Amino acid sequence: MTGLTVDSATWIRRYHPPAPGAPESVPLVCFPHAGGSASYFHGLSRLLSPAVEVLAVQYPGRQDRRAEAPATDVRELAAAVVAALGPWAERGPAYFGHSMGAAVAFEAARLSPPSVLFVSGRRAPSAPRDEAFHLLDDDGLIAETRRLDEASAAVFADPELRELVLPPLRADYRTIETYRPEPDSVVEAPVEVLVGDRDPRVTEAEARAWQAHTAGEFRCTVFRDGGHFYLADRTDEVAALVSGRLSGRSR
Repeated sequence: MTGLTVDSATWIRRYHPPAPGAPESVPLVCFPHAGGSASYFHGLSRLLSPAVEVLAVQYPGRQDRRAEAPATDVRELAAAVVAALGPWAERGPAYFGHSMGAAVAFEAARLSPPSVLFVSGRRAPSAPRDEAFHLLDDDGLIAETRRLDEASAAVFADPELRELVLPPLRADYRTIETYRPEPDSVVEAPVEVLVGDRDPRVTEAEARAWQAHTAGEFRCTVFRDGGHFYLADRTDEVAALVSGRLSGRSR
């Protein structure tokens, strides 16, 4: 690992920490998508609290970490997160990664197996595609982002926000598009796949191909009429699925 900092306060956001003296909650580490930040999981954290505590990962290069250079390697990013999770390691955290975050969570799971690995909106390592959206000009990259998430239009319409968002977004696209996972790699954790049936980046077959990458239990949930960012509109359903899965795990 290179010069990435690994302290917990830098990497982890806790929006709904347990109250003093409260029963121990299940930690769920949430890894954001390309261009995303820890705050994307605020709503999920609220719904899962207090039984599950969301530990939302904040990548370098955005929001309060905007002065730092974005990461350039998925495995390096995963290693830094695993190191930052030291205070929660003995509690057997689960991982939840969306889009690029699913790849980071998968590599983190290879280093430190979670109790459950939730992969959302991401095709399996054995189902690669050649993509180079990071090479587009600014307008092209914005158009691609809006194709996946129309709600981002308001951000790009504001010149100041656009200047803040574009550099980490492009860096993240470069990071995930140059990532070359081992096609036969396997994690020891059970894998739960979540995908929208209208996701232009992931077919159902590409999502179900994750079954080949776990030595444990596998399940796949398809959200009907769900796009790449189905989570924004289906947070209640995702929270129920995650809560049900984690409450049934062995302790």
